[in-house]
Amino acid sequence: MRFNDIQITIVGLGYVGLPLAVEFGKKFATIGFDINIDRIRELQNGYDRTKELSSKDLESADKLSFSSSLVTDEKKPGGQNVYIITVPTPIDSFKRPDLKYLLAASQSVGRVLSKGDVVIYESTVYPGCTEEDCVPVLEGYSNLRYNQDFYCGYSPERINPGDKLHTLTKIKKVTAGSTPEIADFVDKLYATIIEAGTFKATSIKVAEAAKLIENCQRDINIAFMNELALIFDKMGLDTLSVLEAAGTKWNFLPFRPGLVGGHCIGVNPYYLAYKAEALGYHPQVILAGRKINDYMGKHVAVETVKLLIKNNVIVSKAKVLILGITFKENCPDIRDTRVLDVINELNDYGISTDVFDPWAVADEVKAAYAIELKEDLNFKDYDGIILAVNHYQFNESAIQNSLRDFTGVIYDVKGQLAKEIIDKRL
Repeated sequence: MRFNDIQITIVGLGYVGLPLAVEFGKKFATIGFDINIDRIRELQNGYDRTKELSSKDLESADKLSFSSSLVTDEKKPGGQNVYIITVPTPIDSFKRPDLKYLLAASQSVGRVLSKGDVVIYESTVYPGCTEEDCVPVLEGYSNLRYNQDFYCGYSPERINPGDKLHTLTKIKKVTAGSTPEIADFVDKLYATIIEAGTFKATSIKVAEAAKLIENCQRDINIAFMNELALIFDKMGLDTLSVLEAAGTKWNFLPFRPGLVGGHCIGVNPYYLAYKAEALGYHPQVILAGRKINDYMGKHVAVETVKLLIKNNVIVSKAKVLILGITFKENCPDIRDTRVLDVINELNDYGISTDVFDPWAVADEVKAAYAIELKEDLNFKDYDGIILAVNHYQFNESAIQNSLRDFTGVIYDVKGQLAKEIIDKRL
């Protein structure tokens, strides 16, 4: 297959799709498609609300255009369309895989699919999902036959929101295809933009599984740190001091306790567990890790309540400020943030909470969680402060000095504040 006659369409322009569209748009005719018309307008005006890319980054892709409809009439005679689907794959309220975005995207692509086209999925799914769940949708809406009229590939995303060091082109990319020829094509296609190189997996299922265990491994390791924090708290030991000492060994893994949220680590284990249970196996280690990590928000809230009581504060009249609501530092992404667990638990105790976050988009927070973000900081109005997310702004000297003068209780979830100014840390 040739590269000179292809047109690439990226379906979904979030944290994964947009960087991909920009990099491919530097080399190939590329369309960035998203159903969010406001998002398309912003990108056309050179603005990325995720703050992953600058206007200069967007301008660098001179072969990239944005659209809120799938465009196929620009396909060259004898050319080929490549559709890359990068939509979210969340879980539902029962912690089961929610494929509605993935299947809707597959329907949209299926309607415009032509003979010879290739559909590549980047969304994180359980092994078998691409070929067992998505391919039938593509066939049904296109009236084409898989691996005869059209083909599929899989290349799991490895985007780390907020990370300006490990960006798309600098992270090795796993690739796979539905036939040996397509596997070669997909691998070579990504190799044109990935400086770190590619790794061609032996099958789509292997690539799907590899992505899942990347995040499951991190989830389990963080769960171990969280369990240690719970144990050491009962022993009166400072967890970070213990980890600092243990970290002097060359092969000790540098994980830290914390709230585990976001659209990957806090979600992916449930995809693997779902598939395992469908096959008759009940995963124990994976779900045990999830149970611990899902509990940590409640633990932080309960420990804060204890601190307030020790400080002679009437709990039902207390007011607590939460610093940060995004799922991680220096990133506006609020999806599946576990800070919400802390807030909800405090509210259950009758405690009034305010949230300040310089990265989160106020309208998105209000729409998702019915929380009005504070526009400025005034520590004297509160009985307690919880540092939930370590945005760089919270490390600035003005805020640090204000925290030193604060007379209420301070709970440091992230372990970033000096020990002498806090009452407790996770």
